Amino acid sequence: MSSFKNAQKQIDEVSGILQVEYQDKKKFQKAIALLKKPQKVLKKNITIKLDNGKAKRFWAFRSQHNDARGPFKGGIRFHPQVSEDEIKALSIWMSIKCAVVGIPYGGAKGGIKVDPKSLSEEELKSLSEEYAKFLAPHIGHWRDIPAPDVNTAEREMAWMLEAYEGKTGLHAPATFTGKPISLGGSQGRTEATGLGGFIILQNYIKASGSFPRRPAIAVQGFGNVGYWFSHFASLAGYKVICLSDSTGALLDKDGLDIGKVARLKQKFGSFEDAAKRSGTGFKFITNKELLELKVDVLVPAALENVINKDNAKKIDTRVILEMANGPTTLEAEKPLLLKKVDIIPDVLANAGGVTVSYFEWAQNLQGISWTKEKVNEELKKIMDNSFSQVYEIVKNKKVSYRKAAYILAVKRMIDAMMIRGRV
Repeated sequence: MSSFKNAQKQIDEVSGILQVEYQDKKKFQKAIALLKKPQKVLKKNITIKLDNGKAKRFWAFRSQHNDARGPFKGGIRFHPQVSEDEIKALSIWMSIKCAVVGIPYGGAKGGIKVDPKSLSEEELKSLSEEYAKFLAPHIGHWRDIPAPDVNTAEREMAWMLEAYEGKTGLHAPATFTGKPISLGGSQGRTEATGLGGFIILQNYIKASGSFPRRPAIAVQGFGNVGYWFSHFASLAGYKVICLSDSTGALLDKDGLDIGKVARLKQKFGSFEDAAKRSGTGFKFITNKELLELKVDVLVPAALENVINKDNAKKIDTRVILEMANGPTTLEAEKPLLLKKVDIIPDVLANAGGVTVSYFEWAQNLQGISWTKEKVNEELKKIMDNSFSQVYEIVKNKKVSYRKAAYILAVKRMIDAMMIRGRV
């Protein structure tokens, strides 16, 4: 099933539960139909001049899903697998995510079909600038606020902001989030997604009532999200026993030293080389083996669809905390739930990033800067409150965490559309 059809199906699965709360069934069904497709999809073949003087074209996309709750918000990814289908699905999930944590945005997502490793820094700069110029008439701090995503970061946001401001003739720092601090970026943004996920895990452990004092955790992925989640979990005394990158995973059943692992990664470039050449004695296993380890908490923090019908029966954990976007397929979710595995969905677990992007936007609009302590304090309030609201639905309606999050989010979006008179 395509990502977009998957996203649509997830909305369908909660519509039957929600329908009883609405007297006007026709309006409700119209609202559901609107939520299953983006309001606008922008696409263009953009051209840049390469360092060798030749011109090259790249497909560029932006899906703006639903702005009933506020301006569109979502990242921009540079990846060879970027497609219109994927971008549309991700924009729906961003709408859900923003509604789950109650921040005043609708979802969007953008991307360029490119392998960024194949381009020089100057070529990437040109690509970023052309993309921002293409989006310029369709974005802005009250319209659509892009941010970094896969293979983009502060650098690309700075390039895009400059190109956007050059095109519009305005200083508009609030149009992009995830910027460098010197251009109005927020303190605490770098670690926000990982920290937000750890706060959600703490809430889950507290709500579950019976959990090991030092739960064993396996984390697939050691990018920004996987690193910071592991850092905060380890700092709190939890036992992170396995961490992976694209080459494989390092395993130590007594718990890994996250700082040491980060230094090994930096020194050797990959976990495979670190395991072979560092002499640390860490066991090296595959990413497939990591997912099938017996652990208390499994954290997919890298790719989509890694937990699927092929490995669902071999998953041996109490809870899956989805720090990646869409790591669990619908086909895998059913057997896992039957095995009493709780799945904390991505739209709740990894919402810390967009929450701190919201703080960045608010700071830019007001022309102020918050301390990291204030950012983390406000992030904890929102993540704690969001978990509590989802957990109440889990208990009261006897549904999974994903369904509970979708019930909360879809209701908020439908109510916004109805209040506006869109349906």
